Formats: sequence, structure tokens, C-alpha cells
Amino acid sequence: MSTAISMQPFAHTKRPVKETFPVLEMTCAACAVSVESMLKSVPGVADAGVNFANQSAWVEYDPGAVTPEQLQQSVRSVGYDLLIDKENQEEEQASAQQRHYRQVKQRTIWSAILSLPVVIIGMFFMDMPYGNYIMMALATPVVFFLGRHFFVNAWKQARHGKANMDTLVALSTGIAWIFSTFNTFYPEFWHQRGLHAHVYFEAAAVVVAFISLGKLLEEKAKSNTSSAIKKLMGLQPKTVLLVGADGHTTEVAIAQVKVNDLLLVKPGEKIPVDGKVDNGNSYIDESMITGEPVPVAKKAGDPVFAGTINQKGSFQFRAEKVGANTLLAQIIKMVQEAQGSKAPVQKLVDRIAGIFVPVVIGIAILTFITWMALGGDNAFTHALLTAVTVLVIACPCALGLATPTAIMVGVGKGAENNILIRDAESLELAHKVDVLILDKTGTITEGKPVVTDVLDYIKEDTAWSVLYALERQSEHPLAEAIVSHLSEKNIQPVTLPHFESITGQGVEARYQNRTWYAGNQKLMASRQVVISDATAASASALQAAAKTVIYFASGTTLLAVIAIADKVKATSKTAIETLQRSGIEVYMLTGDNAHTAAAVARQTGIKHYRAEVLPAFKAAFVKELQQAGKVVAMAGDGINDSQALAQADVSIAMGKGSDIAMDVAKMTLITSDLNSIPRALKLSGKTVRTIKQNLFWAFIYNIIGIPVAAGVLFPINGFLLDPMIAGAAMALSSVSVVSNSLRLKAAKL
Repeated sequence: MSTAISMQPFAHTKRPVKETFPVLEMTCAACAVSVESMLKSVPGVADAGVNFANQSAWVEYDPGAVTPEQLQQSVRSVGYDLLIDKENQEEEQASAQQRHYRQVKQRTIWSAILSLPVVIIGMFFMDMPYGNYIMMALATPVVFFLGRHFFVNAWKQARHGKANMDTLVALSTGIAWIFSTFNTFYPEFWHQRGLHAHVYFEAAAVVVAFISLGKLLEEKAKSNTSSAIKKLMGLQPKTVLLVGADGHTTEVAIAQVKVNDLLLVKPGEKIPVDGKVDNGNSYIDESMITGEPVPVAKKAGDPVFAGTINQKGSFQFRAEKVGANTLLAQIIKMVQEAQGSKAPVQKLVDRIAGIFVPVVIGIAILTFITWMALGGDNAFTHALLTAVTVLVIACPCALGLATPTAIMVGVGKGAENNILIRDAESLELAHKVDVLILDKTGTITEGKPVVTDVLDYIKEDTAWSVLYALERQSEHPLAEAIVSHLSEKNIQPVTLPHFESITGQGVEARYQNRTWYAGNQKLMASRQVVISDATAASASALQAAAKTVIYFASGTTLLAVIAIADKVKATSKTAIETLQRSGIEVYMLTGDNAHTAAAVARQTGIKHYRAEVLPAFKAAFVKELQQAGKVVAMAGDGINDSQALAQADVSIAMGKGSDIAMDVAKMTLITSDLNSIPRALKLSGKTVRTIKQNLFWAFIYNIIGIPVAAGVLFPINGFLLDPMIAGAAMALSSVSVVSNSLRLKAAKL
């Protein structure tokens, strides 16, 4: 699908480029709005978007008109930073995130320690000697040292005519502190007017402590966002063995590899780039690309892919795709782009955050002006009190805690049920899922070939020991299933004086003056082994059930037929039936052949499936369903699933799968039981309801609290809200949100 790009914003002839950069120092959704608007304002930038959840920005710009350094400068001017060094981006961002988390944790601990005595004095010992001075001494470092970043960031925002949550916190705590300090040193100013000189140090200190706690919870939920990309990049080796014209090998950096270079791969090594085998043969574990557990035989002319692992043989291959063109690099790019996209809920949060702060400041100013005009004898007193009260009561502690506390409790509840949930985005969408896509291998099936059926014609125990010895020396991946099966029966292998591997057919050996064979039907036919019609019919039935059939014979006598398959998990059928009964369409996508796919679909009751699909098709299929208006969940366990997992609205990784799948996915099932998926969707519904309840109470609190703080009840009954009561109400709103979240612990799944 092509997208038309308007060239009008670009004054130069260079083609526009689209790049993603990590952003540092963002503390709220309003920060993302500020960074986005600053990037869009730079001449030469056509479009930009900022994702607060994964702390990144994508920018489409004309490299002839603007440089990354200029983009970085524009972002720095409002108090944030853009990482433009491509080589160390991931390391720098991870280091900065860890550093920021430690700072927030220290701020939270110290602000709580210093705020607690201030609250106790302010609430219960207001008349104690020197109480105001003690509170001021404790609150001042909380507000201006532990909370200094609020003031620094608010000033940087103000210089550009912008405001964010830092602005609100700085204004409310700053004014409360100044007002309280004035009342501490000049209480007679109010006494002469017949009023008590209240101080609000506890409100200022508590605001900083609660906001810091909210940030700590948020940072904890957002940690480790870049580990998936790091692990994907780790699949590619740093150096390769380049074969020269004289046949000698030289170790070179992977960046130096060019198309048509001849490369050598030894047993156990990772394939460095995409290419085709030139000479030699081996088995290659391609599970990270295809998801299928059985290593694939490779000979001259066969394709090989970067990141896959060579098994037993050495071979040379010609590089065809290098650098950013390899399949692995394309997977990395697609995961990065999908992770950087913005969810609908995030856009809504951005819009709310963009107007919440200026609206509150506007209300505070309007309140002050109104009281100055209509307040009578105590106009200034009431004007100042109500303006400060509006700022204090509107401080967004409850809003800041609403989502992270529900997530923390929801994640804990999920962990008890073998479900790990990573973020609010998946929680917001999981209960809306109407299509679930399942990978076959390792998700619906066990993910490991095992012996499922044995047709036994053996009359002598020695034969099993010979088969054990044959398969133990075989390089074929399915041989391991037979070896494992026989070892479980405590059968001991014999020593074979002669062994031979027959390419594409099987193995043969001499033992006790007899020739023994294990392999496919082609090998049996070439050795004139007699297979009865009944046995042939049974073998055909096994193959129709997507099982691989291995024949074992001696001379011309068939001794056994062994069927090997990747078994369907015992719980898969009931889980799929439960999902389909709840109205969810279930699709199975697999890289395996059509026979196997059909057999698994038949066993589990899946109505829709696709076979022999590549990773890119899985991601494209998810996108196709999304464009049709579906909310799509994807469950998988392999690196090959990572593109589709990143693209899906809700991504679920099976816990025994690859680390990549688990890091990309927003949900991970610690168990291999598919019944955890319906439970995860139910948990999502309960957690989302809790988040909505929290947000409802937080907004209702502001909708009711702000007008009351502004003094709307004063003309009716003479009630004017005290800033200290506003501070207590603000704290109470946060406590109510946390308490509501804790109710999730008692929920049944």
C-alpha cells in the first residue's frame, strides 16, 4: 500500500526522510504535546508525532532544510532532549531511563519522609510553639529542592508560551509556599483584618510527594521498553568469516559485508546476512524466522536468513541482502514502527492534557479577578485564598494515579493467574477484542516433535536397541524425538560397527551380520522392504493427520512404523471453544504445510486458518483485519511472530516462547495453557472498569472541587473552602483512587 506524501513543505530537492528518535525528560502526556508542537514548528519538518508511552518521536523532514541537530535544539529549548546519535541511541536511552527512575524513587522517598511530620503538625498540632517555622523548614526543601524540576520545566515551558502539569504543580506549590511564608512572618497582616493567618505548607509538601509517587508508579510500568529491539539486534553476529579468492578466511566486521561476498558458517554459528548456500550442507534452526521447531536441511542453492542458527555442518554461502535489507533488519524496523505508533487512548490523553492545565490556570486567574471586583471589604484576602485553593485542589494527583495504580493491582492479579500485563494500552483494548490470531507451533501445539504412534512388528528386543543406535547417530532433527521416546522406555543402544547416512532418505547400518534401515518410504522401496497393504493404509492415515512417518526395517522385513508430530496441547480445544462461544473469531496462521494446518484446525475446531505463511504476511494480515474495523489480538511464541505481535492491538506471548516475543507482546502467559487467554480478556475488562471508575472520580472531584474552591457557594451560604481543606481533599481523592484499585485484588477470573 502506497502513501502519497505532500512535497509542499519542502523547499529543497532532497527527498524527505522519516526517522525515529528517543526523547528524554518527558514526565506527562502534556510534555508529549509540547515536544510534538516544537518539532512541527521547525522549518523543513513535514510532520511529527510523539509517543509518551515509549518515550520516542518520529519526524518526517527534509534533510536539505533541517538537520537532526536542529531538531534536537528545538526540543531542548522546552526542557527535553532528543537522542540523535544512531550508534548509541539504545544504550543512552536505557541509561537515561534507569537514571531517571532512580532519581524519581529518591525524590518520592525523601518527599514522603519530610512531608509526613508537616502533615501531622498542620492537621493536629497547628497551635504548637514554633509549629509554622518547623513546617516551613521541612516543606521548603520538599518544594524547592525535591520539587525543583517542576519549577525549572515550568519556566522553560513558559518561555515558549506553553504549559504542562509541571506548570500547575509549580504554581500551586509555589503560591501556597509564598502565601504560607508571608503568614508565618507577618501574621498581624491578617489579625488586623479579623482573620486567622493560616499556613498551607502541608498542602505544598504533600502535592510534591503525591505527584512523585504517581511518577514512580508510572516509570515502573514503562520500564524495559527498548529490550525487545536490543534482543533482536543481538541475533545478528558482530563479525563474519569472509572467504577470499584463494580460499583463505578472514574475520571482518559485519558492516563490511557486501552483496556477492562468499561467507563461511561453522556449526553453532548464527547466519550473519541473507543469502544462498554456495557449497556444503547442514541443518539450520529457522524457528526465529518461521516459528517451526524442526531445523531445515540446506544444500547448494537453498536460501539462508540472518539470525538463524547453523546446526551441525559447515557451509559457504553468497551474501544477497546485507545491512538494512535483511529479513531480520526488516523485522526490527517493523517492530520499531509498530511500537512507536500512537494508540487512540493516548491521543485522547494528549488532548485532555493539552487543555487541562491552561484551563485550570485560567479558572484561578478568573477567580482572583472576580473576587477582587466583587469581594467587598476582604476582596484581596478572598481573591488570594480562592485562587490558591483552585490551584491546590486541581493538582492532578488523582488523575496521575488513576491508571498506574489500577495497572499495578491488575498486573499483580494477572500474575496470580499466570498472566503478565505490560501496559494500559493493551488493557484498554483487550476486552474489546473480536478477532484472535493464533500461531500454531508452541501456541496451539506443544512446539516440540514427539513420537505419537508406533506400529510394532518387532519380535526381538535387540531391534529397539539397534533403532536407538541408528537414530542417535543420525543428524536428522526428527531423530531426537525417537531417541527421547526410546530412552524413556529404558532401552539401551548397541554399538554399530558400520553406519551410513543416506541424504534425503534416512540411515542404514550393519549389526550382527544384518543390514538395518530407518528412514522414509523412498528408502524402503530402494531396499525392497515389503510393506503390506494394511500397513501402507495405516501409514497414509497417519500422514493425513499431519504426522511424519519413519519406517524401521532389517533386510526386506518391516519391523516398525513410527509417527512423529508436534502434538496439540490438551487445553487448546477447550480454550478455542470458549473464545468462539464468546463471539471472538479465531484464526490460525502457520508457516507449516497445508496438511498439518488442516489437521490441527480439525482437531481444535478452528474455522479459519492459513498455512505456509511468512512473518511479513502475519503482520499484513493483522493490519488488513484492523483496517476492516476489527480489534485484533495476536498470540504467538516465536521471533517470527514479533512483527504481527507488534502490529496487533493486543499482543499475547506464550511464556515458553522466545524472549523477543515476550518483550514485544503487551501480555505474556507464563503458562502454556491457552485457557489463560479468555482469563486475560476477562481481567482486562475488570481492570479497565477500575481505570474508568478512577478517572470518573478524579474528574468528578475536579468538576465539583474547582467551582467550590473558586467560591461559588459563598453567595448562597457564605462557605469558602480553606486551602488546607482543599489540600486534604486532594490527598483524599488520591487515597480513594488507590483504594478503588485495591478492590481488584478480590476479583474472580
